[in-house]
Amino acid sequence: MTVMPFALLPDNSALDTDQMLMIGGCRVDDLALEYGTPLFIYDEAHLRARCREAVTAFGHERVVYASKAFVCGAMAQIAHSEGMLIDVASGGELAITLAAGVPASSCVLHGNNKSLSELREAISAGVRHIVIDSFDEMDRLEALHRPGGKVPDVMIRVTPGVHVHTHDFIATGQDDSKFGFNLRRGDAAAAVERAAASGAMNLIGVHCHIGSNVFDAENFARAVEVMAEFAEPLGLEHLVLGGGLGVAYVEGEQAASLSEWGAALLSAAADLKVRSAISVEPGRSIVAAAAITVYEVGTIKEISGLRTYVAVDGGMSDNPRPVLYGSGYEAFLPRAVTAPRVEGYRIVGKHCESGDVLVNEARLPGDVAVGDLLATAVTGAYGRSMGSNYNAITRPAVVFVADGDARLVIRRETYADLLATDLAANRRP
Repeated sequence: MTVMPFALLPDNSALDTDQMLMIGGCRVDDLALEYGTPLFIYDEAHLRARCREAVTAFGHERVVYASKAFVCGAMAQIAHSEGMLIDVASGGELAITLAAGVPASSCVLHGNNKSLSELREAISAGVRHIVIDSFDEMDRLEALHRPGGKVPDVMIRVTPGVHVHTHDFIATGQDDSKFGFNLRRGDAAAAVERAAASGAMNLIGVHCHIGSNVFDAENFARAVEVMAEFAEPLGLEHLVLGGGLGVAYVEGEQAASLSEWGAALLSAAADLKVRSAISVEPGRSIVAAAAITVYEVGTIKEISGLRTYVAVDGGMSDNPRPVLYGSGYEAFLPRAVTAPRVEGYRIVGKHCESGDVLVNEARLPGDVAVGDLLATAVTGAYGRSMGSNYNAITRPAVVFVADGDARLVIRRETYADLLATDLAANRRP
């Protein structure tokens, strides 16, 4: 018998007098009634606190928010206002960030297969630097260069050969990776030599990223050691150690804080007498725990002797992580956060896939009923950003809450949005 671990909820969570969950001073049931379900609810003060914690740990403009975790105009504005740079991994992420009023000089362009048009757009806008991922990308940068034209600052992404304990799909630092230039096989050294000699790029540093949702601090310390050995003789201004700091998703998990992560990385760098400026690129650890997703229960189906399915009005379209990675989540009823979760259920979505499972073995109070609000915690990263329109489901709204006020930052999609790009559907006879 367990209750929902309050530590997994956003920082500014509390219970109203009738035990209804409140976030940022707003009742969850009121938000669901006003904005509908599924609904992402973000604690804005939580977001700002994590941004400030990271900047305090590493320094102003030494933290680059990995916007792939969750990007919208409001989030870009928050990260920028708190002294962070913003990592964009596509032309679309760059467009959203620029439209929010963030200057291109505060943006860093990533991606393992940047197109010619994305590189052109980034250089024209004046991004802070480009992280080069392949020799083909160097070819494209040189093809774009014109005498007297802009010469972008660049970094070389190095694959350091550091293996981490995480899902294979989100491990990126091992030798066999689609990302970066392999260190052990000499590609990284060749890339540095070429970039330094090219008139189409200005080499300012090297970069690595070992994976995502990594809990073991020794993995990061090993990356510092490997990268320092490679980078120090080059005498470059910057050394970027990526992101990947894990977060607790379920009861019993523990993760280092941003402050602890910063202390460990900077201490390791100091011990190795690293002279380059150290930067990092957290994403998940900034936004994941800041949000919950709220659904409405639509169907409860008991199969005698097997299990009981609880179906909600979302699913893999708003959180594909359980399907992709087998990721675990805690589920609870916002009306009964502290109630004992005594019964076992499988929480599923409404999509035409047997694998559309949000929580495989969930515990909930035994009185869960059709029409109840049901929530999953720690859904602020890689839910909305990895979502889809599978089964032509409209994607959820996103609200930021603070001091008793809610503001809609992404409206719910409509059928008109789904039809907007369908030429046949828009053709009139």
